[in-house]
Amino acid sequence: MAINLANNNSLANITALPSSISGGGMTLISEQTASGSATISFTSGIDDTYDSYVFKFYNIHPATDGGIFQMNGSTDTGSNYNVTKTTTVFYAFHNEAGSSASLSYDTGSDLAQSTAFSRIVGAGNTGNDNDQCCVGEMKLFSPSSTSFVKHFMAVGDTVGNTDYDMPGYIGGYFNTTSAINAIQFKMHTGNIDSGVIKLYGIS
Repeated sequence: MAINLANNNSLANITALPSSISGGGMTLISEQTASGSATISFTSGIDDTYDSYVFKFYNIHPATDGGIFQMNGSTDTGSNYNVTKTTTVFYAFHNEAGSSASLSYDTGSDLAQSTAFSRIVGAGNTGNDNDQCCVGEMKLFSPSSTSFVKHFMAVGDTVGNTDYDMPGYIGGYFNTTSAINAIQFKMHTGNIDSGVIKLYGIS
């Protein structure tokens, strides 16, 4: 049996994938930069174009010390951010001195059938020192489904206002069969002083 080899069989020489192979990947939909912003809202681009979406957060810096980065969803394109949700939160922490560390389920931060904003980054409160911020990402699955609840997962890391590193892991669902078509982010203590949030569609 003869073995057929591609003409450009060196990885360095490959210029295109065959039409039968999908490249997939992330498509940047929109980007917003905070500057003393009370909220950052994404009211377009979340629809049935993609099955899942990812928000990425870069250097989110609170104006007020001890800020908790939060989000909520909307079913009316941002007129209201009050969708009922249930969430689970667990986290780790470790201080700069190396003298304190933990891994815990955070019962004080989870939600049970609540319309409140959900924590999505870290376990502790983000400090507002010049070098302190939080980072992370949140995945939203099938937001346009009218049959199922809408799952989301977030992972993030924050430098706390007590000089702790605090990664957090959050999972939950919007308990609605209506389409989620807008997401809003905010700090629970006041403005987002600076930072960037990007919205991607996943193919």
